[in-house]
Amino acid sequence: MRIFNFSAGPAVLPTAVLEQARDELLDWHGCGMSIMEMSHRGKDFTGVIEEAQADLRDLMGIPSNYKVLFLQGGATQLFAQIPMNLLAGRSADYVVTGSWSKKAYKEAQRIGSVRLAGTTESGKFTCVPAAAELQFDPQAAYAHICTNETIHGVEMFELPEVPAGVPLVADMSSHILSRPMDVSRYGLIYAGAQKNIGPAGLVIVIVREDLLGRALPSTPSVMDFSVMAEHGSMLNTPPTFGIYLAGLIFKHLKAQGGLAAVETANIAKARLVYDAIESSGGFYRNPVEQGCRSRMNVPFTLENPALDGDFLVEAAARRLAGLKGHKSVGGMRASIYNAMSLEGVTALVELMQDFAARKA
Repeated sequence: MRIFNFSAGPAVLPTAVLEQARDELLDWHGCGMSIMEMSHRGKDFTGVIEEAQADLRDLMGIPSNYKVLFLQGGATQLFAQIPMNLLAGRSADYVVTGSWSKKAYKEAQRIGSVRLAGTTESGKFTCVPAAAELQFDPQAAYAHICTNETIHGVEMFELPEVPAGVPLVADMSSHILSRPMDVSRYGLIYAGAQKNIGPAGLVIVIVREDLLGRALPSTPSVMDFSVMAEHGSMLNTPPTFGIYLAGLIFKHLKAQGGLAAVETANIAKARLVYDAIESSGGFYRNPVEQGCRSRMNVPFTLENPALDGDFLVEAAARRLAGLKGHKSVGGMRASIYNAMSLEGVTALVELMQDFAARKA
């Protein structure tokens, strides 16, 4: 019996997609072998990656002057790979709104010149910076943001205004495909797959073509966006199973009605959890300012931290897993990605209400 998995990642995947992958595992479309066994340069897999790219372009409305790359690794690798590809001897601006953007900023410092354009660390990362708190360099090679902070539960719904000509680079790992995004407002988008796209080990990069060809001379070929784009993401053997499963998820999201329909469902799920917190009379608390609260990652603390263990034990008894908060913030965290069902969210809310009624 499958549990309700609230893990921040690797995260829950759609049951229908897992069932399809199971049914196709030994014999993909009558070819007599698994997708994991076939040549990445054969016509079968070439068709898989091309179709996955076409479906992602359709889902996100990606303009034709952007390249889509399916790469090995994760977002943490991109923290270094992005400055290697985009700095080109200049400086870049970073907005720090939580643990992941802070790590990206720190890693970029190892590669070249970067500066802090704004941060909310003094407020314990409970909001996004106001426009007046941001200072961008009009000569920056790019400006980097994290549009959803997985650990602190902060989401950007309004993008910062960067100077004309400065490309906006966004880590969207934990909320990509959760709602429509205007890709044309970004120079580059990147996302680790293990939240809303597929299994860990795959990272997707969406990059505007005019930003290619700027890599530092020391950049390895396999980490050079322009080289990977030239080879259709297959300079080396790509993560074939991850790309295949991502393609199935793209089709699954399209069948649900696309990202507008997905957003509607995500708003409803998030509202249930936040309403349970707000109506608890202080038994549960979420520290994030209301206008910045993530729909994907909902951290919350119990008024009495001594009850944390009991809460997790009761959650496990109800088949609710992955709720323990990140060690840096404590408490609980419910990650309610696309594949988390309304049934699972309802079960969590019922536990929260029942637990509070007995323990308050």
